[in-house]
Amino acid sequence: MLFSIFITCVLLGCIVGFCAGLLGIGGGLIIVPALVYLLPLAGVDANVVMPMALATSLATIVITSFSAALAHHRNKNIPWSIAKKLMIAIACGSLLGAYIADSLSVNALKNTFAVAVFTLAIYMFFSVKNTKKNSKEIASNNLPSHYLLKTISFFTGILASLMGISGGVMLIPILSYFTMPLRQAIGVATVCGLTVAVFGVSGYIMAGWNNVNLPDYSLGYVYLPALLGMIITSSVFAPLGVKWATKLPVRTLKKAFVLFLMIVAIKMIFS
Repeated sequence: MLFSIFITCVLLGCIVGFCAGLLGIGGGLIIVPALVYLLPLAGVDANVVMPMALATSLATIVITSFSAALAHHRNKNIPWSIAKKLMIAIACGSLLGAYIADSLSVNALKNTFAVAVFTLAIYMFFSVKNTKKNSKEIASNNLPSHYLLKTISFFTGILASLMGISGGVMLIPILSYFTMPLRQAIGVATVCGLTVAVFGVSGYIMAGWNNVNLPDYSLGYVYLPALLGMIITSSVFAPLGVKWATKLPVRTLKKAFVLFLMIVAIKMIFS
């Protein structure tokens, strides 16, 4: 069963990596539901399944987001003047979110994930705006203030860590709402997702370090066989997703992103 889970995660990594590059989401919305199903098959205690799924998801995002962020940087999709303002606050929020998750029940974490994804999907559906396809400049006059950006980033980090995702599902619609070109919003979300993953997974490792209910081959709440399986292929497919992100029309990207969120939200709520 351990080998079967490893192979399944290798295949899952292909999807995760492609989505990380294409949509800037890090793949957490795919990883968490998949691991919630797979980990019990490996004999993982029910009380630690959800935090392990979240932690392993964030650990995978470290790899996929790094590869995707590097590709976006090479394609000049990341406005670093904006990204730097978000990274410190989102790091603090993600570290705090890991400790909050450790104190919540399994059902509370599941409900948080499902409701948050559904809410984000509805919000994105109604907030999709027209964006110029060839826009290269940020409409900086329409971005919120420095302090509001940090506040948004801090709470994004908390929620992203609680959901085991990169935070792109929150940052992309917010930045798009303030008229940042979609490809640049995806670039910023990707580099911020890397920050969320690094600090969030550090918190999960420390929070689960002495938990006696964790299975073998665990590093805190991170389940290493699943992590290894996904990173083998996810980092390879992330640049492929970035390549398609620069070719597809902006409106197509938005529609794909909204549809993806809706499917995941409905699946989690009714599962």
